[in-house]
Amino acid sequence: MPSPKDRLASLRAELEDRNPAQPEFHQAAREVLESLAPVFTARPEYAQAGIVERLCEPERQIIFRVPWQDDRGAVHVNRGFRVEFNSALGPYKGGLRFHPSVNLGVVKFLGFEQIFKNALTGLGIGGGKGGSDFDPHGRSDDEVMRFCQSFMTELHRHIGEHTDVPAGDIGVGAREIGYLFGQYRRVTNRWEAGVLTGKGQNWGGSAIRTQATGYGSVLFAAEMLKMRGEDLEGQAAVVSGSGNVAIYTIEKLLRSGAHPLTCSDSAGYVVDEKGIDLELLKQIKEVERGRISEYADRRGASARFVSGGRVWEVPADLAFPSATQNELGEQDALTLVRNGVKAVAEGANMPTTPEAVRVLQEAGAAFGPGKAANAGGVAVSALEMRQNAARDTWAADRVEDELATIMRDIHRVCHETADRYGAPGDYVTGANIAGFERVADAMLAQGLV
Repeated sequence: MPSPKDRLASLRAELEDRNPAQPEFHQAAREVLESLAPVFTARPEYAQAGIVERLCEPERQIIFRVPWQDDRGAVHVNRGFRVEFNSALGPYKGGLRFHPSVNLGVVKFLGFEQIFKNALTGLGIGGGKGGSDFDPHGRSDDEVMRFCQSFMTELHRHIGEHTDVPAGDIGVGAREIGYLFGQYRRVTNRWEAGVLTGKGQNWGGSAIRTQATGYGSVLFAAEMLKMRGEDLEGQAAVVSGSGNVAIYTIEKLLRSGAHPLTCSDSAGYVVDEKGIDLELLKQIKEVERGRISEYADRRGASARFVSGGRVWEVPADLAFPSATQNELGEQDALTLVRNGVKAVAEGANMPTTPEAVRVLQEAGAAFGPGKAANAGGVAVSALEMRQNAARDTWAADRVEDELATIMRDIHRVCHETADRYGAPGDYVTGANIAGFERVADAMLAQGLV
């Protein structure tokens, strides 16, 4: 009989063969599978029940055409996706991403990560993800509305508060969620608040949902530092990106006494020696939808824009990759290590390459993987579902307290699981195994389905 390690290697080869040309999905699955050999040794019933084989195959993969008309009357056709990956712990839960890079492999990678992230929250939600290769950037509100209406006309038949609950992601913010919800209500004739999360607060949304992913990544970093006898006060931080995750990572760092120095977009990054001016950043990115270079133009002598540069060049104690997948590579990690980085918390989904993770871990930096460190967003989405089910609204302080408790619990279970399996301080191993065990035990209990 093959050893657990050989069996998992065989499963990985089979997965890559069955899912060709999906490198992001291969990478996400490989990271989890490489952690599981000691679990299979301790729990042979998982192998006997084919848990991993079932876990790596989505329960449902939906691909559909999205036709829409622009303001000039021209017809466009995009492709829509929803991958409902695993519902052993609850209804599928995961965002919708609107970006030209979206394809089936990207959606499967995101959905696979979501299984474990959602399990770690302990909130009874399964894993799924979706989106489209539509690019909302530069489109008018009317064009975005027409696209969202066409998208939801097809998607509505596959979702529901007890089945699948999408949220926002890259390219899908409050505007898009509003248009999607409006069309869902129109075609179903139901006010089903729990079918989408990330809604406006005056019509079923939760306080601090916008801030939750960024806040959560900082809370997780604080827990990692606490294990080393430190806190966030006075720590210099580099943050990539300038969307919701980056902006509210910066906000939480400032509120915690840390010193965030950078933010970025696809054209380059700004570094501000005085620390990022949060109100100016919000004005440029949230109100004006401008470019990050404008921050340096308006901030003054303390800030400069580096065209095409990478924030990881800036010396700092903490790093928060908060833009997109595989943005922090091996050379970036080596630079961070040379500059004395203490901890890295992933705000985006899989933003650090496997080679970079190894560099950081071997150097002794605390590394918080996305499925743990950026779980704050989906945690507050689940709290939004709870409020919707009770037709209740919670104050921001209550939601933030709940989020802090959830992030502490995620850190604790990752840390304890890593210790239990002989990998102390390895949050990647701890997160992968803890999330896997929760899902696997539910799958065992529910039989071969």
